[in-house]
Formats: sequence, C-alpha cells, structure tokens
Amino acid sequence: MRIYQVVLIALTGLVIAAIAAFLLYGGDKSGGRGIAQIGGPFALVDQDGATRTDADFRGKYMLVYFGYTFCPDVCPTALQVMSQAMDRLDPALQAAIVPIFVTVDPERDTVAQMKSYVGNFHPRMVGLTGSLEQVADAARRYRVYFAKARSDSASDYLVDHSSIVFVMDPDGKYLTHFTHEATPEKMAEKLRMIVGS
Repeated sequence: MRIYQVVLIALTGLVIAAIAAFLLYGGDKSGGRGIAQIGGPFALVDQDGATRTDADFRGKYMLVYFGYTFCPDVCPTALQVMSQAMDRLDPALQAAIVPIFVTVDPERDTVAQMKSYVGNFHPRMVGLTGSLEQVADAARRYRVYFAKARSDSASDYLVDHSSIVFVMDPDGKYLTHFTHEATPEKMAEKLRMIVGS
C-alpha cells in the first residue's frame, strides 16, 4: 500500500471521528466538560391529555425512553425493565424519579392509546405523545432515530427506532443511559448510585 493511501485512510478516520463527536456533543457548548448534548426543551401531551413540557419535570430525575405502543417486543421489554428497576428502589428514591415513555408513532399513539398502554407498567410512568412535528423535535433533541418501516398498510406497520433509556438529572441535563442489554438489577443499582448520592 502506498504512503498516500495510508494517509488518506488515516485522514478519513479522523474526519469520521470528528463528525461523530460533533453529533454526540453538539459542538461542545458545555465549556469543554465533555457532557453530551442530549435532551432539551419539549412540549408534548401526556396520557391524561395535559400539555407537558420539560420544565414540568424539574427537580426530578427522568428515565426517558422513546418507542411506540404497537412495538412487538423491544419497547415493552424496555418499559418492563424500567418498571422493575423502579420497583427495586425504596420509596424515597422512587419519588425522586419519573419514568417517561415518549411515542415515536403519534399517528396511532393517541392520548387514549397511551393511557391504556402505560397503565400496564409502573404507576409513576408518564406517557407522552403529540403532533409528528412535536415528537420529531423531542427525538432530535435526544438524538433518537426513528422511521416508519416500509409497509403496504396505512395502519399496520413497524417503526424502526433507537432503543435507549436516558437518565436526566433534576435540571434536565443528560447523566447517562442504558442500552437494551440492561437488566432491572443493574439499572436499579446504577440509579441508587446516581439518585442516592
């Protein structure tokens, strides 16, 4: 391999790394502290039909998951893990955390659908929906990908989406996240460390 090819490969790798860092850290407006720019203002509607913004959750830690109620397996599993992790915490820690489920399928996930669905999980869980624009804006702020999968049906389709549980601090700032591999035990242990400290 010629030297210019090696240099080209190295430069390409650096450019890709720089783009990934910019996307994750949003240009690092955090003053060089290395805090990911995840989260931010949103205005959605909860399962009771009330408008909810990010400011409504100030003073509480948030566990935020984006998914949809017609999801066959990934979403119910993630929400079950969140619920079981919450159940493993003592009441004082539970009171400090709000588990939040944001739909990425607002066309089908109406207020009534969200109310029926989140009722299957933790009693403190808040389900959020809204217009497609509102949902897309919230997903963008959380760096969440979603897109309808190809389907011949207008009502029977899947939605591809990121599967991450975000942990936000009482000021709405990103702290950490859990992947789909997290167990209720590990999630509860991490939450005790974060909230109990």
